[in-house]
Amino acid sequence: MNLNFLKKNIIAAAVLAPVTILVLFLSIYTVNEGHVGIVKRFSKAIEQVDPGLHLKVPFVDSVEVIEVRQRKNSEDLAAATANQLPVTATVSINWTVDKSSAMDLFIRYGGLDQFENRILDPKLRSSAKAAISRFSASEIIRNRQAAVGEIMTEMTNSLEGFPVTVNSPQIENIGLPDTYLEAVQEKERARENAEREKHKLEQQRLIALQAVNSAEANAEAKRLEADAEAYRVITEATAEADAIRLVNEQLSRSPLYVDLVRAKRWDGVLPQTALGESVGAFLSIPQQKQ
Repeated sequence: MNLNFLKKNIIAAAVLAPVTILVLFLSIYTVNEGHVGIVKRFSKAIEQVDPGLHLKVPFVDSVEVIEVRQRKNSEDLAAATANQLPVTATVSINWTVDKSSAMDLFIRYGGLDQFENRILDPKLRSSAKAAISRFSASEIIRNRQAAVGEIMTEMTNSLEGFPVTVNSPQIENIGLPDTYLEAVQEKERARENAEREKHKLEQQRLIALQAVNSAEANAEAKRLEADAEAYRVITEATAEADAIRLVNEQLSRSPLYVDLVRAKRWDGVLPQTALGESVGAFLSIPQQKQ
């Protein structure tokens, strides 16, 4: 009898052990970092859990995982600029589920995919089109960040009250009509040609100005040279006049002044012949032969 009882216990244990292991296995679950878990009991959300190891009631509870890390959504769209030019572009935005409101998002929208399809993507398209329509094609090309700022404002306002945060919108792959691009290129070529002509005119102006400055400098140099020559002539004439005046003054004072001048200028050599009756006349004196 004891042997039969033991056999029954062994059989029961052999049957219950796998069941127990299976139940234990089904009771344990994990939530990865960057996510939260939404515990559902009979399909009703009852609890939000953080990353880590958790227990649940097997066959009764189930867990939906919601990512709370930053995500990025992109949309290819066709819009019109302020000057009614058709434009295509790829618009993207980063968004994050507010961790504390993940369960609310799940209850209201059923998960991230549903929220993206029903709320986020349509609002991104409408916000981008509204923002682009405020700018001309040239403004979008020159100042894309202004349009990006408008998209950010539109998205922030349209998602107010939703359990998400958006940031860093982008506009990429802007496509404009070929006729417009050709007109822009032609305008750019005209601008470059105008700049080149302006540069040439400026160079010519500088060359002409340099020539004028050089001519003025030469004229000034000649004027200074003429002034210097005139000053020299005047100075010499003044000096000569002063000398004549002094000689006349001396002659008026003493007639012998002329003899004094002659004596100062005499080189010590007697002339062979001197004629005249004036005082101090030189006589002809024959030279002795050596």
